[in-house]
Amino acid sequence: MSNEALPTALPQGRLQGRTAFQQAVRDALLTAGREGWREIIVCDASFADWPLGERAVAKALQDWSRSGRRFVMLAMGYEGLPRWHARFVIWRQTWDHIIECRTCRGSDASSFPSVFWGPSWVMQRVDTKQDVLLCDHQAARRVALRQLLDECHRDSSPGFPASVLGL
Repeated sequence: MSNEALPTALPQGRLQGRTAFQQAVRDALLTAGREGWREIIVCDASFADWPLGERAVAKALQDWSRSGRRFVMLAMGYEGLPRWHARFVIWRQTWDHIIECRTCRGSDASSFPSVFWGPSWVMQRVDTKQDVLLCDHQAARRVALRQLLDECHRDSSPGFPASVLGL
C-alpha cells in the first residue's frame, strides 16, 4: 500500500463536508486493519452516502477481516445497498460469519444516528444534511456512543441477509 493511502492519524474534533466524512470512514477502516480492531460498529439510516462501494474500502475491509472479528451494521433499511455498494455486498457475503446486520424500526431517518464506532476512535455525524461530524479518541465519547448503539441494537431485528434462499 502506498504512503498516500495510510492516514497519519485519525481526524479529531469537528469536521464538515461530504469529502471529510467519506475520508474519515476510509481512514478508520485502514486504521482498523492496521491496528487489528476486533470490533467495528457502523450505524446509518441507509448508508447511501458512505463510501462502502469503493475499491479502496473493499480492500480495507478485506485486510481487516479475520476470524474472531465482529462487524455490526445498524440501519433503518438496506434496500439500496446492493445498487450503491456492490463491492461491499460481495464482501458481506464472503464474511457473513463475522457480520451482523440489523434493521432498526420506529425512528425517523433525520434523527437516526450516523456513527462509526471503533474501540479507540469514534465518528458521529451530528448533521447528515450538512455532513457535520465529530471525531474523537476520548473514552467518555466512545462509551456514550456505544451505549446509544447498544440501545439501537436492542430495538432491532435481523436484516440484510447475506443470501436469499428460495424455492
